[in-house]
Amino acid sequence: MTRSVALSRDLLLVTGGAGFIGSNIARAAAEDGYRVVVADWLEDGPKWRNISDIPLHDVIRPETINDFVEKEGGRLAAVVHMGAISATTERDADKIVARNIRATLDLWDLCAQKALGLIFASSAATYGDGTQGFRDSEAGDDLAALAPLNPYGWSKLFVDRRIMADITEGRPRPPQFAGLRFFNVYGPGEAHKGDMRSVVHKIYPNAEAGESVTLFKSHDPRYTDGGQLRDFVYVGDCVEVVRWLLESPDVSGIFNVGTGEARSFADLATAVFTALGKAPNITYVDMPESLQKAYQYFTQADVSKLRAAGFTRPFTSLEDGVSTYVNRHLKPRNTAG
Repeated sequence: MTRSVALSRDLLLVTGGAGFIGSNIARAAAEDGYRVVVADWLEDGPKWRNISDIPLHDVIRPETINDFVEKEGGRLAAVVHMGAISATTERDADKIVARNIRATLDLWDLCAQKALGLIFASSAATYGDGTQGFRDSEAGDDLAALAPLNPYGWSKLFVDRRIMADITEGRPRPPQFAGLRFFNVYGPGEAHKGDMRSVVHKIYPNAEAGESVTLFKSHDPRYTDGGQLRDFVYVGDCVEVVRWLLESPDVSGIFNVGTGEARSFADLATAVFTALGKAPNITYVDMPESLQKAYQYFTQADVSKLRAAGFTRPFTSLEDGVSTYVNRHLKPRNTAG
């Protein structure tokens, strides 16, 4: 259903808007009546397909964002910043500093200057191995206690800590800010992500063909093979959180975005087979040594702060989310060739 958008501020800038979560946000925002401007690099891959069906107002290159905001700031409702290197396996820390840290903090300063709300992507990777829990505390000591397992997670925590320091010390800030710690997101729009695609997307072709699918063995005696637990959240739920924030300009903070329920990878794979009407057929292979030292065996979002802030919409169950993804998106594309 189309939502009411003030005509005086009807532009919405979505960075990373051709990416996975960003393209889903851009599509929903266009449905809600915004004139959506996507900032992204499309390059020569299939990412352009994510926005090919969206009635966008414009597409700009990320390096022109500052000029765009300077020119159109008076018409912008807010900035939704999803642009980043999202690969947890990226080892070029200089590239991560430029794309994840510097780009976000530059936008933070610009939005503060122009009095624009900023909704940006943080990550559950900030929690590292989970020994400190998964509570989205904004306290400096709690943030300092977190120990991410990779440069990607470090970059997201770096931004969270810097932004909360600005808030605490009274430095200029956007009128609304929201850092969203996304957990394990799956859903349409991720085909271009290569090895960073969700397990659902990776195993779908084999499952659809009735063949065996592979999951990693557990190298932790506390978990069975396939029993590693993650908080899998459907991308449509992430979109609804952003929609709610755009309609709730008085809400600010760092928020977990997950279902609040950890499920196993075996559950996830079984849900794919069930959605296809097939019996589960799962085998297990050794996890690469490079991943074993930086692997999260358990994640589960504490969403109590998000609920207390006013987001009351229920999250999609794993089975319902996988069924929707398989039958409305993956299977139709497979049939179409």
